[in-house]
Amino acid sequence: MLDDGDEEPIALHFWPTPNGLKISIMLEELGVPYEVTFVDIGKGEQLAPEFLAISPNNKIPAIVDPDGPDGQPLALFESGAILQYLGRKFGAFYPSSERAKAEVDQWLFWSATGLGPMAGQCNYFRTFAPEKIPFAIDRYTKEVERLFGVLDKRLSDRPYIAGKYSIADITSFTWVRIWEKLGQDIGKYPNVERWLGDIGQRPAVIKGLAVKKV
Repeated sequence: MLDDGDEEPIALHFWPTPNGLKISIMLEELGVPYEVTFVDIGKGEQLAPEFLAISPNNKIPAIVDPDGPDGQPLALFESGAILQYLGRKFGAFYPSSERAKAEVDQWLFWSATGLGPMAGQCNYFRTFAPEKIPFAIDRYTKEVERLFGVLDKRLSDRPYIAGKYSIADITSFTWVRIWEKLGQDIGKYPNVERWLGDIGQRPAVIKGLAVKKV
């Protein structure tokens, strides 16, 4: 969390879930000032009126950029939309050419509509559900296995998902890194394992993952 004393920081409304960590990583990668407001989803703080005014879907993460478009504040929710916005604003980790942008976008939405929801359900039924339901556990574990296979094939001939390190990597990394909780054997996906290691040792990623309430 940087603060240069001059620029008003971006407000990050956050809890250290895979979706929340995407944005702390992105802000660290960009090196821009930001301040964290922790929203304890275990205590229902995401239902507070002041948070709903920022994130109507009562989900973290959300940001408020005091210097939004036309110099006016902008409140934004949904991790994929936040990643795109920050990438556009700061001209980093999100390409400007339409061809390269389309390449990133398709994998961003692959994660937002496939990997993230399936991994989230898998983690819920394997870890948090009050009742162990074998059908649900098997269904979501197998779907995550399929998605890991898709990603492993994609990474077989390139270092990062869209060639260069981008928001396409950030958005998937935070889910893939919990592979053990998802019932996966990372050794079956050598390209994914290499990719996880490369991203996990980036200084900004280490800092972004370390953001937590003390």
